Amino acid sequence: MNHLLNARFLFGLTMAVHIIFAVLGVGIPLMMLIAEITFQKTKDRDYAIMTKRWTKTFTILLGVGIPTGTIASVQLSVLWPSFMEAVGKVISLPFQIEIYAFFLESIFMTIYVYAADRISNPLRILSLTLVTIGAILSAILITNVHAWQETPSGFDYVNGEFLNVNPWKAFFNPIFLTTASHVVTSAFMVGSFMIVTVAAYKMLRKGVNEREYKFHQKALMIALAVGGLSGVATALNGHDSAMKLHIFQPEKLAAAEGLFETTANAPLAVGGIVDPNTQQVKWALQVPSLLSILATGKPSGIVRGLNEFPRDEWPPLVTHILFDSMVGVGTLLILLAVLGFWFKRINKDRRFPKWLLWGFVLSGPLSIAGIELGWSFSEIGRQPWTIYRVLRTSEAVTTNGNMGLFFLIFVGLYVLLGVITLLVLRYYFKRHPLSKDLEKIN
Repeated sequence: MNHLLNARFLFGLTMAVHIIFAVLGVGIPLMMLIAEITFQKTKDRDYAIMTKRWTKTFTILLGVGIPTGTIASVQLSVLWPSFMEAVGKVISLPFQIEIYAFFLESIFMTIYVYAADRISNPLRILSLTLVTIGAILSAILITNVHAWQETPSGFDYVNGEFLNVNPWKAFFNPIFLTTASHVVTSAFMVGSFMIVTVAAYKMLRKGVNEREYKFHQKALMIALAVGGLSGVATALNGHDSAMKLHIFQPEKLAAAEGLFETTANAPLAVGGIVDPNTQQVKWALQVPSLLSILATGKPSGIVRGLNEFPRDEWPPLVTHILFDSMVGVGTLLILLAVLGFWFKRINKDRRFPKWLLWGFVLSGPLSIAGIELGWSFSEIGRQPWTIYRVLRTSEAVTTNGNMGLFFLIFVGLYVLLGVITLLVLRYYFKRHPLSKDLEKIN
């Protein structure tokens, strides 16, 4: 494996780990806020217990997420020095503002954790609202740097120099709003479906009593509601994303759909494998004109094909599989949410069937897989550029060696972090079982 691929794999591994904690750090606070509001509205103490237990989970995940984020920031400087030089000159503003967003989140999280029982109900809601806002802003600001990589703006690039820099124009780059909304709704979806997974798993346990089953069912239903709605919002955002790709990164859209020739009434290729030799998507279901509709808003719209671009600027064609897999996971999660509410509506007092609960158990890992696929699609689909049409990835990488050794070291580190996280969560909830919390209100 060459030096560039080693560096990409090392940083990709770090981001694949960090993104799990990052999206949970946005999605779980929203669930905490919803449970707190529901408790204050209904006076049902089950929701207060949910908030308390989800808060403990969030604080543990936050404690692990911070070091993974620190590692990612260090690796950016070490592995991609030319890119970080560009960031420092043009798009450092989101990093600077993100510090204040993190302060907002951490300060009010501390207030809620240590003073929730001593502050008024409105202040409890205010604290969790500000925690959620802080988490959302952090996600948007960090992701905005990625958006700028996709649609670089706010500077002139002359003879390798960044001139006439306008930080605010770089900040509000052409896909800022699209990317911001996509990352937030995706994070809400992951956070809620991970709660669905835990609730469904607890409902499947042998010997679970009716009281605990009802508690977990309440958590399941509000998480399915948030997850389903977030999934729909993410899917709707996909239409705007396709239109932005059509305008700003046409070769990425073409690679995602295996489109080689510029085409009007372009079909959407669902499934299949892109064959560069025959320039076809084998075994795909072709939906007539749908790609033109998504990209241009009209069936007759012209979508540019890969053959319009130099071969060395084509994104890897695996982009098609990543894109289809991401969309497939999102669609399945929405269907699971709909199925859950449909079953609950027609069988109000019956327990969920085991086959459906097992589907819910899988929904959390599937949502994480979806976010990983989406991030991989976005990053791989931008290749060979680190900053689109400004800085190639091969030009941004460090010249330092031993990437393979560092990769193995960080694999061990992340496995250790994952094991420790699971052990800490298991230890805490074993010492604080749900049955004890429920006894206090019965």
